[in-house]
Amino acid sequence: MWPPPRKTARLEHRSAPLIEPTASTQLMELSVTTRFLAAGAMTALLALSALAPQAMAQEIATKDPNAVRAGDYKVEPYHTQIGFSISHLGFTDLSGFFSGVSGTLTLDPEKIGIAKLDVSFPVQSLLTTVSVLDDQLKSDQWFDTAKFPTATFVSTTVTMTGSNTATIVGNLELHGVTKPVTLNARLIGSGDDPWLKLYTVGFEATGEIKRSDFNITQFLPAVGDEVTLTIAGSFVLGS
Repeated sequence: MWPPPRKTARLEHRSAPLIEPTASTQLMELSVTTRFLAAGAMTALLALSALAPQAMAQEIATKDPNAVRAGDYKVEPYHTQIGFSISHLGFTDLSGFFSGVSGTLTLDPEKIGIAKLDVSFPVQSLLTTVSVLDDQLKSDQWFDTAKFPTATFVSTTVTMTGSNTATIVGNLELHGVTKPVTLNARLIGSGDDPWLKLYTVGFEATGEIKRSDFNITQFLPAVGDEVTLTIAGSFVLGS
């Protein structure tokens, strides 16, 4: 018989051999998964960060002086500090601050004349941007913190000068000397602190003193005598 019959080729089906996953491939898969999870978490965090300030801005402080509550307040030390600035040889104004403030504020917006401020702070808390300078200022040539560890301010009169401003006159005890000091205060805001869960009122105060009045005379007059004070004061009600 011609042509001869064709032989049908027999195809054998061979299954592909299974490849056992190695430790390295498992680690690679885990790494990819981790990166995806981290990216997702970061995206969610950024979204929350963008929304949080807008949401909280509607809930925190009001600048309305009529909203301030009357009562006995205590210093909230974590957001209270006393800044100072002094001329260094006429080239720059050197700045630093004191922290760890404690004390009380008695306040009634309807009777501002009877307001009373009594605060103290550890002079040892002095801090600038240079640790060597910090040590010099704490030494007996300057503040002598070993001998005079605490400074205190006690108000004598408080007088309204505007709807949200006042003049505070009081006595500052520093370096073993007590002198009258005048501070110009301004209301920053008041309201319920969402983290502390306490009603809070905040002020800014500015003033000037002469360090020579307190017997701190090192390097006068090359280093300035006039010291500018800038105070951030946070107070919580009835804590």
